[in-house]
Amino acid sequence: MTDSAPAVVWLQHDLRLTDNTALYAACQAHRQVKLIFTLTPGQWEQHTMSPSQQALIFCQLHALNTSAAALGITLHVQPCHTFEDAADWLAAWCREHRIPAVYVNKQYGLNEQRRDARFAARLPDTCRFYAFDDSVLLPPGSVSTQQGGLYKVFTPFRRAFLTALMQTTVRVLPVPEAKGQPVSPAPLNLPQQEHALFPSGEEAALQRLADFCQKQAADYKTERDFPAIDGTSRISAYLATGILSPRQCLSRLRLHFPMVADEPESGAYTWLSELIWREFYLHQLAQYPDISRHRPMQRWTESIIWSPDNSGLLAWQQGKTGFPLVDAAMRQLNETGWMHNRLRMITASFLVKDLLTDWRRGEHYFMSQLIDGEFAANNGGWQWAASTGHDSVPYFRIFNPVTQGKRFDPDGSFIRRWLPELAEVPAKYIHTPHEWAEKNQREIDYPKPVVDHRMARIRAIDAYETARRTAAGGDDNPY
Repeated sequence: MTDSAPAVVWLQHDLRLTDNTALYAACQAHRQVKLIFTLTPGQWEQHTMSPSQQALIFCQLHALNTSAAALGITLHVQPCHTFEDAADWLAAWCREHRIPAVYVNKQYGLNEQRRDARFAARLPDTCRFYAFDDSVLLPPGSVSTQQGGLYKVFTPFRRAFLTALMQTTVRVLPVPEAKGQPVSPAPLNLPQQEHALFPSGEEAALQRLADFCQKQAADYKTERDFPAIDGTSRISAYLATGILSPRQCLSRLRLHFPMVADEPESGAYTWLSELIWREFYLHQLAQYPDISRHRPMQRWTESIIWSPDNSGLLAWQQGKTGFPLVDAAMRQLNETGWMHNRLRMITASFLVKDLLTDWRRGEHYFMSQLIDGEFAANNGGWQWAASTGHDSVPYFRIFNPVTQGKRFDPDGSFIRRWLPELAEVPAKYIHTPHEWAEKNQREIDYPKPVVDHRMARIRAIDAYETARRTAAGGDDNPY
């Protein structure tokens, strides 16, 4: 190519050189390539992006700046306030600099789709715009029912997804060839504070993935539900920010378990299913804009009358509900920005069903804290727990936080790690510490349960059944 101006790769949540579809395509087609990242703090605030995820993005931009410069590719970080500002600024910049092409990897939220459409509409005819399905294994819409619609139940979706995946060549793209001599990295006026659990850099992410597939994936099915055990992959933050791609995850898993798709009882298959759950939610996000509007998938649940009490929500947020496993999980979230997946289900069920708090308030709080907050997965998880989504838990199935604690943290190892005030409570009573305190006439600095679970369960079921009756005769699910 003879373009005098560079092609632009507009980075979103795809902060890597390896297996970056937009970057690879741009480097194949153009002699010069420039990376641009538009910083949109106003949009991040609107989307409730956590400070820890913002910090990870900043650190990754520093790492990417250095590694791209070694290939002769510069990175420019442009402060804008919102997505609209970013689209307008970049379109004007491309016009001013006579940019021949812009490459981007798609995002599927409604605001993100509107941003890209706004940008494309403002580009001059001389600038081409290329968008790629990069953050998914298969493009949204490519896995459909015989009637041509999107699967609403996960198991048949997974079956069809795996069939399509086995017929597709999943290729991990290499780092692009250098675009000339190395250049000096541009100075970035961004903080650089590494996270203890999720260090930045592609090398760190790939090493975490390799270690999991080699050492832990085989036991994932049996160990993943126990928060005291390091039995999960802990790569979610790298997927959420695009430091890793799902293709890299699948490729590495297949390297160690070539027949993974044919071994449904294996730990590796169970982890593969988790990757497919992520796809399930992203495909739904792309298909149903109302998800981005925070509407429930089961429309009858809009008739649920939620509790207006804020004290329970505050106790839940602070890890002071009086239910040890719930509180330990919330304190883990508040301190580290990450929470074990089993605990996400338990804490969500408790907020929605025991406290009868609108699930969107929990969804919002999780996003404000999670380093791995990814809207589609977070929304899908909350709608599952709240019985408002497709293929969600039945509304009458309500986790008992004490029973869940006894099952998944039987000796209280996880609880004691996060609730030091219960250090002296014997394992037999670690899930009901006030019972121990009363029997032994001891004082413990730990709140009593904010609700009676048995009564809360009855209240929740009644609220859901009342909502169903209220919505009777209407359209339960218009999708």
